[in-house]
Amino acid sequence: MLQDKPTIAELLRLASRLEAVSDSPRLDVEVLLCHVLDKPRSYLFTWPEKILDQKTAQYFNDLLQRRADGEPIAYLTGQKEFWSLSLEVNTTTLIPRPDTELLVETALQAMAKSDAQVLDLGTGTGAIALALASERQQWQIMAVDLVPEAVALAEKNRQRLSLDNVRVLRSHWFKDIAPQKFDLIVTNPPYIDADDHHLSEGDVRFEPSSALVSAHHGLADIEIIIAGAKPYLRTGGFLLIEHGYQQAGAVRTLLQNEGFVSVSTERDIAGLERVSTGCFQRSPQPL
Repeated sequence: MLQDKPTIAELLRLASRLEAVSDSPRLDVEVLLCHVLDKPRSYLFTWPEKILDQKTAQYFNDLLQRRADGEPIAYLTGQKEFWSLSLEVNTTTLIPRPDTELLVETALQAMAKSDAQVLDLGTGTGAIALALASERQQWQIMAVDLVPEAVALAEKNRQRLSLDNVRVLRSHWFKDIAPQKFDLIVTNPPYIDADDHHLSEGDVRFEPSSALVSAHHGLADIEIIIAGAKPYLRTGGFLLIEHGYQQAGAVRTLLQNEGFVSVSTERDIAGLERVSTGCFQRSPQPL
């Protein structure tokens, strides 16, 4: 029960209401309080006896109840940090995850070219493209997504971060991309099987299924991307794909069957195979 004129300290103690849905209930409450107060976390500990007005306290309580119902923190605050960038998020896209930072790391390591042309397929919030753009300001990056609302969100994040080396366009994978060559293609496509029990658990219950689920045991979109990538890659260019940890062998086989070389898989911090890479080498023309 919410107190009539609660203090910050009293509201922090409501973290117990989130223990059933969160691995970090205290942190969740702190984040929500910082959001409604528009203050940094240090404020909570400097002014624990600060009394919230009724309107602010009710707003916090409403958010706390939504979190208790399982709604992700990022959707409640409209913000998520990825690669030290603060990104706006909404329910039309996936919430950027720390696991995906491995894709960014692998891309930065794979491409030594200072003026690389890069394509990010299924950009969502723009997280991958914007992270790469922030690290390599001479790279020119095209970020595409099928969902118009996602395209608008990625463009909004791009403008807010003033990353002018990124262009955001609408396309279903390669379908609406004009013929051109890239040095690097990166993607975090849908790769979860429709029958996967994780879809009914945790944050993913609130995320758009179109960004999560793919047919053929989660491999259908990956197959489309691998089959369509070569005409868009320069010789020596790389295709990098994030996938489920149990799909690494299948993805490597798909890459090899399409003629990619130097096929390999990177492991995440948990030791799980998460990002697979292939290099495109154009066959020499017969004399």
